[in-house]
Amino acid sequence: GREDRSNRSLNAEWVEIRNTTRNPINLRGWTLRDNDGNRYRFDNVRIGGRDTIRIHTGNGRDTRTDLFQDRRDYVWDNRSDTATLRDDRGRTVDTETWGCRR
Repeated sequence: GREDRSNRSLNAEWVEIRNTTRNPINLRGWTLRDNDGNRYRFDNVRIGGRDTIRIHTGNGRDTRTDLFQDRRDYVWDNRSDTATLRDDRGRTVDTETWGCRR
């Protein structure tokens, strides 16, 4: 979408995390990072079995399905980037890369 730095535009930028197990997981202390080192640390967030949550860049009220980083600038590069999810011990749980790096 149009990147005009409005909160609406910032919240249109998001990463989706899906729990592929049947068991709920507490994400407290887990982190989500991009290639530039921008980091979001999860507080006491529980994701149910087979549930999905979206982590939006802008400001908003956290719900069971949507979390907000409360940033005023974009995090994810439209051309290429990598989202890395790490657990509370720093172990990589998952990564997703899009675009191409030169």
